[in-house]
Parts: sequence; structure tokens; C-alpha cells
Amino acid sequence: MTSAAIADSTTTSVVDPHERADYWADLISTYHCRLGYRFPRRTDFTGHTQLRRTAAYQLVGWNSDAVTYLRNPSHIRADPDDDYRLIVPFAGRLSFRTDDGYGILAPGTMCLVAVDRPYAMSMSDGTRGMIITIPRKEIQHRLNRIVPPNHPLDLTSGLGRVTDGILDGLYTECTALTDLQFDAVFERMVDLLCMQILGDPASSPSQLTHVEATARRYIHDHAADPGLTGTRVAGELGWSLRQIQMAFSNVGTTPSEVIREERLKLARDRLRSPAYQHRSITDIASDLGFGSISSFTKAFRRRFDTTPGQLRQGLTGHAALELPRLAISGPASAAADR
Repeated sequence: MTSAAIADSTTTSVVDPHERADYWADLISTYHCRLGYRFPRRTDFTGHTQLRRTAAYQLVGWNSDAVTYLRNPSHIRADPDDDYRLIVPFAGRLSFRTDDGYGILAPGTMCLVAVDRPYAMSMSDGTRGMIITIPRKEIQHRLNRIVPPNHPLDLTSGLGRVTDGILDGLYTECTALTDLQFDAVFERMVDLLCMQILGDPASSPSQLTHVEATARRYIHDHAADPGLTGTRVAGELGWSLRQIQMAFSNVGTTPSEVIREERLKLARDRLRSPAYQHRSITDIASDLGFGSISSFTKAFRRRFDTTPGQLRQGLTGHAALELPRLAISGPASAAADR
């Protein structure tokens, strides 16, 4: 993804009827990765997309005539892509086939898909929805060793319904949000998505699950404290350090890793915030408990694929850009139908 934010709305009506299928294929490939396409009806194909992209996330809303998308081994070799796609239909039904089986995706469900494996996805005329690109590391950091399921997730009750409300808000307000707001909402949505995937593992005692969730919340709320440690978390919450360690070990991580993750995200937010422009990168790192600027820079680059300086410089370079407020038509109307 590029470092600059992008918002755009595109329709096949801008080209001649006999060119529209090829135009759609080229357009979708620029949003995602190399794909194959099968059009039951190539003449006068109708399709519309709405794009909102930042350096971290991408949302593409669509409605279109019938089409099948294919991702085969040759596509994967020629254009590797290990990011996940979250597919959320608003109207119509999508059939999805992978090496693991076959399934149907309908409104009220969503599915997290890995595009580094072969698949075929078919949709009928008038299908509407959105496809969200989520960097693999954002999923891995939250799920640790858990492999995301390839079956649909429910959006009609419980945590799924809460996630659906955030998805709906992201879609309808995507062009009204700043980059920072857009990414912040996305991160909350990914948190909820991964919580729904994890559920309450049968092999995990409920007490450990409660300890882990409570400790994560405490760390999130106190990540700005440079003296925060696993020992302090345990003492403040009334548990032993061993209990905290066991709870995090149960999901494949440690207290120190979770603290570092929250501090890195907080450092990124501060580097992007106008309120911290007067603070040097060294000061921001020191305020959050990083022992040296070199260790902070190394950890930051490993986590976000950029250095603190590059992030700040990139934001300065694009400070004068303003995103247009696009009139949402086509698939945007799906929000009212959900």
C-alpha cells in the first residue's frame, strides 16, 4: 500500500460497453492482487467500487454483475500477497471454494480469507458488499498461534453484532474520517474480529481467560507509564506474576510482549499526532520506557515496516493533502439495507 491516503469512487460506465469487463478486471487487480476472472456476460458489464486506503488498511466497497474471481498457484507465484481479506456481503450470496472445501457467504456473515492460497469466489448479479485488506501481522499479533478459520463468522448476535456496527460505520463514514481516525477504528474492529475468532477456547480454563483479558485491558490503559512491567500489572490487579504469565502463555505470548506491542502502537499514534509534533522521536521513545533510540527504532520498524523518522517525515510531506468528501452511491446504499 502507498503511504498517502486515497479515496476514490469508480464505475464501469466510464468506458465503452464492450470494454467494461476488462476494465473491471484491471481495476480489481489494482486494489488487491493478480487474479483470474470469469464473466458469464462480458458485454456491458456493470460494476461500481468505492475505495478508502491508508498506509495500514484498505476498504473497497462494491456492487457488480455476476463474476467469478480465481486465485491459482501461478497467480500466487507471480504476485505474492500474504495480507488477509475480510469479505462482508451486504446483498446477494457469494460461493467460496478452497482446497479445504466449499461454502456460502451471505449477508449477516463475514469471512477472513488468506490470498496466499488458491481459491475461487463466485457472485451473482447485484451482489454488494465490501472487502477489507488487513495486514497479516495485525492478525498474527492478536491470534498468536491460532490459525483463522475459513468458515463464515456470524454478524447477527453477540460480539459479531457489535463488530457489524463498527463495519457499518466504517463503510458509511470512511471518507469523512481522517487517516488517524480511520486506522484507529480499524484497529478496534480487528480487535473484535480476533476476539470472535478466539472465542473461549475449550482447553483454556475460564479463570486464565479472565486474567488475560483483564491484564490486556490494564496494559492498554497504562501503556504510557514507562515503569509498567508484568510485576506491576500483577500487583495492581491482585494476582501473582505467575498467574499473569500463565494467562498470556496460554495464548502464546508474554506480559512483556504485550506491553511492548501497546507501547509501539502508542508511539505510532503520538508520532502521527499534531499534539506531539514538538516532541522529538527520542523523547517519545524515552517517555514510553524504551531504553535507547536504536532499540526503539528496530522494534518499530519490525512492527510497522517503517522507521519512526520515515513515518513522521511521510506525514509532514502529505500534511497539505485533504481527502475529498465523496458522495456515496451504489454500494453505499447497502448500509441502509443491512
